[in-house]
Amino acid sequence: MSRPEILFPLFGDLTALDGIGPKTARALAALHVEVPKDLLMTLPHGVIDRRRKESVLGVALPATLTVEVEVKEHQPPKSKGRPYRVNVADAKTAFQIVFFHAQRDYIARILPTGQRRLISGKVELFDGMAQMVHPDHVLMPDEAGQLPEFEPVYPLTAGVTQRVMAKAAASALGLAPELAEWIDTALLAREGWPGWRAALEEAHHPAHAGAATLTDPARVRLAYDELFAHQVTLALARARDRAKPGRATEGDGRLRDKVLASLPYAPTAAQARAMAEIAADMGRGLRMNRLLQGDVGSGKTLVALMALLVAVEAGGQGAMMAPTEILARQHLEGLQPLAEAAGVRLEILTGRDRGAERREKLEALAAGEIAVLVGTHAVFQRDVVFKDLRLAVVDEQHRFGVRQRLELGAKGDRTDVLVMTATPIPRSLELAQYGDMEVSVLDEKPPGRKPVTTALVSTAKMDAVVERLRAAVAEGRQAYWVCPLVEESEVLDMTAAEERFKRLRAALGEGVVGLVHGQMPTVEKDAAMAKFVAGETSVLVATTVIEVGVNVPNASIMVIERAETFGLAQLHQLRGRVGRGSAASTCLLMYQAPLSESGERRLQILRETEDGFRIAEEDLAMRGAGDVLGTAQSGLPRFRIADLERQAALMAVAQSDARKLLADDPDLTTERGQAVRVLLWLMEQDKGIRLISIG
Repeated sequence: MSRPEILFPLFGDLTALDGIGPKTARALAALHVEVPKDLLMTLPHGVIDRRRKESVLGVALPATLTVEVEVKEHQPPKSKGRPYRVNVADAKTAFQIVFFHAQRDYIARILPTGQRRLISGKVELFDGMAQMVHPDHVLMPDEAGQLPEFEPVYPLTAGVTQRVMAKAAASALGLAPELAEWIDTALLAREGWPGWRAALEEAHHPAHAGAATLTDPARVRLAYDELFAHQVTLALARARDRAKPGRATEGDGRLRDKVLASLPYAPTAAQARAMAEIAADMGRGLRMNRLLQGDVGSGKTLVALMALLVAVEAGGQGAMMAPTEILARQHLEGLQPLAEAAGVRLEILTGRDRGAERREKLEALAAGEIAVLVGTHAVFQRDVVFKDLRLAVVDEQHRFGVRQRLELGAKGDRTDVLVMTATPIPRSLELAQYGDMEVSVLDEKPPGRKPVTTALVSTAKMDAVVERLRAAVAEGRQAYWVCPLVEESEVLDMTAAEERFKRLRAALGEGVVGLVHGQMPTVEKDAAMAKFVAGETSVLVATTVIEVGVNVPNASIMVIERAETFGLAQLHQLRGRVGRGSAASTCLLMYQAPLSESGERRLQILRETEDGFRIAEEDLAMRGAGDVLGTAQSGLPRFRIADLERQAALMAVAQSDARKLLADDPDLTTERGQAVRVLLWLMEQDKGIRLISIG
């Protein structure tokens, strides 16, 4: 498939546009503008009201004004460095135009004495006198038509001016063809949106001062086009996944009943709902591709085991993958007693398994004797063969690329995939990043989880904190002490952690304090963790390596040093390491005064709530989508017009519209389907285009 001919002009050379030479074209690359289409999608971010006023008199200053004046007299500066002033008069009053470092002959040329000119710029009061410093526009009265009433303000980069942008954008608009409508007619009518080309015209030639706001109908329409193209691509991927023959995996419930009977509590309603959704999905003859997201301590492990047992009840096997050996062992510990209750053989496979022991595990796996395998990426190795892998559970999606997800799926015949994440994802990002997956959410905590008391303490009170820690350790309690993030450098992070470790060891005694950081060899790291888990050390000094998944029920104190240097979601994850046992838990957020406004707001939100979803939404509002997921590796699309933080509802509409479209027209062959194909080419949704051409 190749790009439709009607779009050729929009993907031509930038230098074909008015006022753009090779040098400007190179400069525009900084704005991600490489072809005329990119310029069309680079919308003005502001609008200046250039409508004519009769006079500057009676206007609340400062203000941007456009007035016709008569040039009275020039006052060149008496000495170097002084401004050049020109006295002018409008219909009602006299005022001054002021220039700094301007050339006399230039000023004399644009403002000849005794003539009338239309001037536009910012007018301010200075010593009681109105003055306009460096007017934006100076025109002959008969050229007034050249100045739009509402002037668009474009994003700029070095070497590109507003005038160049406006001229080039107008030129690019001339290349924009009329395209068939791809938006659902009922939706278009309900929202009252203009057509695609009309929307571009309105955005680049604003007709009112509010034309550059997010809620302007032309803007909303163009944002929707971007979101819709992205969701159609995800929906195509989802449809292709579902078209691959899956296999129905249905269990009889006998193993799951045994586990439920062994639990000291009943699952939460959210857990029961997720278990039912997953079992129903596995029972269909389609491949499952589901995301299970739940906050810290929402009980994902039990839900995952129940899914794995469906596979075992159906005569198959299950695998659970974790990003690190520590986490894999932790899953093993969490799952082992439950697997025993069900009478199911559970084993672990990591890079540490060698020789005869490894061989024995692999033989048992191939023979189907091991029902559930927990492991690290060692599970991907060639010689790991399952007898009948029905379900792969992948923990912490963002550490596993899509490629590994597929590799694991390839280990079995039409394997179902369940991805778990402990990071609550705001709805809009979930739709942008996981729009091709079905989603189950655990939004309540199992009974028995105690709330964590969160307090803010200034670093000035360090000694008092150490004293409190000494008393807690004497009572047999355990604590984490997380060191600050140092300028994105793991080596400096390590130094900070080692320094704190020495000081705490000096204060609390030898053998009481352990240390883990990212630069340690895995064996040492695991050993330090194991000592802390076993209760041999009472305080663990750490960098953020402990953020994900470590489970030490006896640890009831979390000290986070320089908490203001961490992101909200990260602080929430760290706090989730305590409050897992029976003791009342505390999280101390130590900050260095004075706090910035955003730093203070982050720490206050944590003090107010333990709801990970609310925290995630706040985090998104404060930092923006790219930062929350880490744009480089997040696989998050770059939208030029749509705003993920503030247009989440629009993304949801786009998702349901895209899914409905493909349910009605899977090959995009109807009239609307053909229009959507053009949209995919326009928005450069290469993946979507490939999916149609394969399909």
